[in-house]
Amino acid sequence: MNTHARALPALRESGKPLGKSSALTEKFRRLGITRREDLLLHLPLRYEDETRVTPIKTALDAALFGKGEEEAANSVQLQGAIIDCQIQFHPRRQLIVRLADASGAITLRFLHFYPNQQAALAVGNQVRCVGEIRQGYFGAEMVHPRFRVVLPDTPLPESLTPIYPTTAGLAQPVLTARIDKAISDTPLSETLSAEFLAKAGLPTLWEALVFLHHPPADANAQSLAARQHPAWRRVKLDELLAQQISLRRAYRARREIGAPCLAASGELAAALVRQLPFDLTRAQRRVCAEINADLCAPHPMQRLLQGDVGAGKTLVAALAICQAVESGWQAAFMVPTEILAEQHYLKLSGWFEPLGVEVVCLAGRQKGRTRAARLAAARAAGLIVGTHALIQEGVDYERLALIVIDEQHRFGVQQRLALRQKGKAPHQLMMSATPIPRTLAMSYCADLDVSVLDELPPGRVPIRTRLARDGRREKVIAHVRRKVAAGQQAYWVCPLIEESESLQLKTALETHARLTDALPGLRIGLAHGRLKSAEKQAVMAEFVAGKIDLLVATTVIEVGVDVPNASLMVIEHAERFGLAQLHQLRGRVGRGAQESSCVLLYAEPLSPSARARLKIIFENNDGFEVARQDLQLRGPGEFIGSRQSGLPLLRYADLEADADLVETARALAETLLARFPEKADQTRERWLDEKEALLKA
Repeated sequence: MNTHARALPALRESGKPLGKSSALTEKFRRLGITRREDLLLHLPLRYEDETRVTPIKTALDAALFGKGEEEAANSVQLQGAIIDCQIQFHPRRQLIVRLADASGAITLRFLHFYPNQQAALAVGNQVRCVGEIRQGYFGAEMVHPRFRVVLPDTPLPESLTPIYPTTAGLAQPVLTARIDKAISDTPLSETLSAEFLAKAGLPTLWEALVFLHHPPADANAQSLAARQHPAWRRVKLDELLAQQISLRRAYRARREIGAPCLAASGELAAALVRQLPFDLTRAQRRVCAEINADLCAPHPMQRLLQGDVGAGKTLVAALAICQAVESGWQAAFMVPTEILAEQHYLKLSGWFEPLGVEVVCLAGRQKGRTRAARLAAARAAGLIVGTHALIQEGVDYERLALIVIDEQHRFGVQQRLALRQKGKAPHQLMMSATPIPRTLAMSYCADLDVSVLDELPPGRVPIRTRLARDGRREKVIAHVRRKVAAGQQAYWVCPLIEESESLQLKTALETHARLTDALPGLRIGLAHGRLKSAEKQAVMAEFVAGKIDLLVATTVIEVGVDVPNASLMVIEHAERFGLAQLHQLRGRVGRGAQESSCVLLYAEPLSPSARARLKIIFENNDGFEVARQDLQLRGPGEFIGSRQSGLPLLRYADLEADADLVETARALAETLLARFPEKADQTRERWLDEKEALLKA
């Protein structure tokens, strides 16, 4: 029942600003509705069947006694006369209404109600109500059903009733009325050819939208619910197409920007390779060639380098840095943590300084004279390695031409942009050991070039993953003792360093003390985020040098730590970690020739999601497969993170279920941009409008 008497606010047509501001306009804006197109693209969450009325006795039998399965839907529509309406105060103030038809009666109960609702439910009024029947305090009842007053001969609707996503203070009838008004206006123009739609078995976008807002009573409920009806697929294709068009336009725009051409002879890179005790893999050589071609181009490189843990991404980045330095320019290497910055600095300076290239490390905790000296050195150094300190005020570069960002998903859009602005259109290489599944990469990285290191260095022994209940802790400790006795090293990772009664997690401090008692004679170190930078570096240096047998640590060792002699990883409370983190931690071992293992120590009972994560990590060593299943569990929004990606997330398309549509949209985007740019603009503006600004960061 629509109890709103005031006029609805005027939403803007395409490209036109909103009219006079109002509270209701603000509620629409909260839903992302500022234009007519936004109303049309605001699609139902679900539908209710109000095309028929079920006799009260039939509905009661179906709901309470399981009779008549066709009537046993979650929601049912009843119609009858109000035979009683009164306010009761036991056990709390509530409106109790009795509705009757020729077959029986039922109670309607309202815990929250207004005087106008009470008046509408006056004795004698004919009412239609929709809701769930359940056994309650007053017997069979409906609690807070949707209702409206009707005449005995009021016709039933001919289509299913849409239920829309809404916000506080915006009632379904108000939203529905505004959407229906938008539908009655001029249809949206079609941007895809009739031949393509016929071949694909899809309706026009306008036909799809009209159908989804008011599907007929005989519509296939299962395909509607699964969003696989042709109308849903047409809408999802259009959404994916808009995203692909916008990303490809951003890609083309970047290629029109001038950038330093880093066409070096390759002598510095060749010298670096000669000093390595191993050969490059085929995958590394292929990716280096791709990056080399980008760096020689007169426009900025925007390349994402993906590779599983241990695939050799740092070496590929180092060879790209060689190209920049040999061309007379600088490179900056940004990482998310200080311990990782120190690890990279030690590795890269070991490679570059024998070749005469100065490497400087910048970290946020450097103060006073040390910081001043590092800043002065950074202005002219060939390579600057550091954390977010690289983008702080006062950090300047004379000729920055290449940016490398490790674990790029750990940085926000603005941080990546700030580093880019330190140079004049520098080339950018982003690296990630959290592989992005193919459909996600196609959808969210269409404005980037993507290189994949799909080959591990030879001699790598697969890591064996084991699951152990917390009750088997003593056996795990005994396993650590055997490994150390054999001359190997181990990690023991804990998620927190302070006591948390709510999570009941073992702290690194407690675990260090207990393991010291349980393993007398072993050299046990401790590393966590609260240690000062120098203390962390000292602990890690001792572990790398083999002076520590067992390193108890928090996730500060998640990435970058490379100790070939460490062959055992124990992860405490593994059920609390995400899949990407578990895979990263597991990758800290298996870097030497000996067999390595990762023990996931978990506490029971396990939640269904925790059980699913442990099963995936136990069964899969391939990071791309772990990432694919992680995407299925979490969805693209949580997997990639809108803050990190800077991209508007998809509302309707599912990258796993609709992988074929992603492929189609990618091809269509190229066709429209090349042959029908005005139609490409129509599609892009229809879906993105102001949201497209996010793509440019």
